This record gives sequence, C-alpha cells and structure tokens, in this order.
Amino acid sequence: MPRHVGFFLIVAVVGAALRSKSDIAAQRIALLEHSQRLEREIVKISEAEQRRIGQDLHDGLCQYLAGLTCRATLLRDDLQELHLPADANAADELVKLLKEAVVQTRDLARKLVPAHVNRLGLVLALESLAQSVARLHGINCGCRCHPGSGNWDEHMATHLYRIAQEAINNATKHAQAGDISLFLDAVGRSVTLRIEDDGTGISESGSEGMGLDIMRYRARLIGGQLTIKTRNSRGTVVACTARTDFQGNEIAAA
Repeated sequence: MPRHVGFFLIVAVVGAALRSKSDIAAQRIALLEHSQRLEREIVKISEAEQRRIGQDLHDGLCQYLAGLTCRATLLRDDLQELHLPADANAADELVKLLKEAVVQTRDLARKLVPAHVNRLGLVLALESLAQSVARLHGINCGCRCHPGSGNWDEHMATHLYRIAQEAINNATKHAQAGDISLFLDAVGRSVTLRIEDDGTGISESGSEGMGLDIMRYRARLIGGQLTIKTRNSRGTVVACTARTDFQGNEIAAA
C-alpha cells in the first residue's frame, strides 16, 4: 500500500511539473504573439503617419509652390516687357529657386509615400532614392544592384525600401555622412540590402533608437535579419538579409 501511495505521489508531482511547463510554454507563445502584433501595429502606425505627411506635402505645399512658380514666371515676363532687366533677372532667379523647391518637396513626398516601389520595382526605386538624397542633401549617394535582383513580392520590396530610407535618414541626420552607398544583391533565394556610410556612427541608445527598432521590425516581418556594424575606418554598415520565398504575415505595402 505505501508503494502505491508513493507511486501516485510521484505521478502527481510529475504531472504537476508537466502542467507547469506547459503553462509556461503557452505563456511564452502568447507573449511572443502579442509582441509580434505590437510590432505590426507600430509599423502600420508609422506607415500611416508617413503617408499622411507625404500626401499633405504633395497636395498642399507642393501645389502651393507650383502656383507661386507660375506667378513668379508671369512677373518675370512682365518685367522683361517693361525693359527692366535687373528686376527681370531677380524674378528669374526667384523662378529657379521656386522650381527647385517644388522638386525637393516632391522628393520628400515620394520618400514618405513610396507608391513608386510597386510601379518601378525595387531596383529603380532605390536608384531614384539615391538620386533624391544626393539632390536634397548635396552629398554623394550611389546605388549598385546585382543584375539578378528582382525575385521578391511587393511587401518585401516596400519593407526593404523603407529600411534603406531609415538607414539613410540616420546617416544624414545623426551621423553627418557625406558619402552613402546602397547595395542590393540577390543570390538564389536570398536577398541582401546593404547601406554603407562614412558618418560618425550611430548609437542604439540615442535619438535614432526608435528608427533602429522599426528597421528590425520590418526585417522580422519579411523573415529577415538586420545587422548594424561600425566600419573599421569611419561610418556604419546596415544590412538586411531575407529569403525571397518567406511566407509570413507581412503588413500591406504602403
């Protein structure tokens, strides 16, 4: 009889331990799922806010500047007809400045609302981004893409584009970079986006910390991994590697 009692006690203890481990595992799974939902929500909120600001720039400020450009052009023409060359030249300079302001505003709006990623494809969108950064910031910004790049869906393309944007923003705003290079390589079922700069580096505890978190969220949403390394001489290398056949719960592309 005592042996039976001891056996049942052992079974009860083991059963309780197994239930406890099962409960802990279930709690961890629930916490992970909750964390993933929060990550998706953060990215969605970020996308929505960027779309709103970009649309406001395009439909508001950009159109206003375009209207001013037309008025300044008319003023220049009138001054030329009145044979006032000095004033006409000043008005012409104003026209040029306003046209440049329109271009820069459109560049900013395009960065915030990257609908052209789906229209042009990731390669051309990254090349356009590099050209835009060079114009806006007056720095060297180039893009080199592997000829075989292109085997990805629009969700992955948009997230990779956004990662490139954020890395460039950190390099120009926080690290004072003067030279930035974008690289996109696809080998087999793997795609790697790499952004290199010659800036002062970035600190994860600094003001750019949220941007780094969002880049990591985006990388995870496409089944990728984000790495941030300091170059031996000067600057930072941000890289994201993902599998093009990843089947995950991506958010809708912007």
